[in-house]
Amino acid sequence: MSVSVHLWTWEDKVSDVNRFGLSAALATPFDSAMRIDTGKALEHADFCLDNGCGSVTLFGTTGEGSSISKEERGLLLRAFIDGGIEPRQIVIGVMANSYVDAAEQTRQALDAGCRSVLLAPPSYFKNLSDDGLFEWFSAVFTHVGAGCRDIILYNIPSVTAVEISVALVSRLREAFPAAVAGVKDSSGNWPYTETLLAAHRDIAILIGDERSLSAGVRLGGQGAISGLANIYPDRLSVMAAEGRDDQSVVDAVNEIVKFPVIPAVKALIAHQTGDDGWRRARAPLQSIPVSDANRLRGIFDRLFRASAA
Repeated sequence: MSVSVHLWTWEDKVSDVNRFGLSAALATPFDSAMRIDTGKALEHADFCLDNGCGSVTLFGTTGEGSSISKEERGLLLRAFIDGGIEPRQIVIGVMANSYVDAAEQTRQALDAGCRSVLLAPPSYFKNLSDDGLFEWFSAVFTHVGAGCRDIILYNIPSVTAVEISVALVSRLREAFPAAVAGVKDSSGNWPYTETLLAAHRDIAILIGDERSLSAGVRLGGQGAISGLANIYPDRLSVMAAEGRDDQSVVDAVNEIVKFPVIPAVKALIAHQTGDDGWRRARAPLQSIPVSDANRLRGIFDRLFRASAA
């Protein structure tokens, strides 16, 4: 008796129509009164969707999600849907310390039909155990209720000071198989990424550090939620779909991380669009100085003009 064993191959990967693909971690534009500029946000989302992104992520790290109020979240989400962006093209970032608040924000997104929820762990308390984190995520999922679905766990310890361990992902998947759909790994820790992919390649493992995106996709990652996709979605979409290396993207990220990352990304959007209002960041973040913005713009122009030549 012979047994047929199917091994995962690159061809399987690229033919999977259910792959997550590329989502732009959408930056949030503010007007001169520091209110969300809804029209500008919609225009920018359309640019990302028209140039390689399958979805846009609202209220993530790049979108200054922790600085956006509950009321603003609801208004912007409604404006996007009313403005013609399909709910299936929207991922919602949730960053809350209270599991009640996290559940309410998650439910708001899912009730609107959004594609996924990018759920960060609580970040005020430090040195949390896996048991404590398991209880917190469990409380969120339980409060959301039977319709809890398409949750992408957000591992970004450089911001939260909390690591979502590979073992914790396993526990949550076992306890809530209908809820946990993936992990966004923004750890920048390649051994962790490799271990995560080896253990959980059957769900959407998304690479947050663009420098590791191509390698992660070649190992079975399903794409990325990317801040750099605000600027070069066409370049990032090839990396996310094909696992093709792009040294200019790697070099670009190496330059961005020399500055406060979110204001740096916004400075580059301002450069790309010719709209200096994009440089505004909501307190406690501040725009990078004009001299730094100009230096970063010059570097990007050289990198991407050279690579396009």
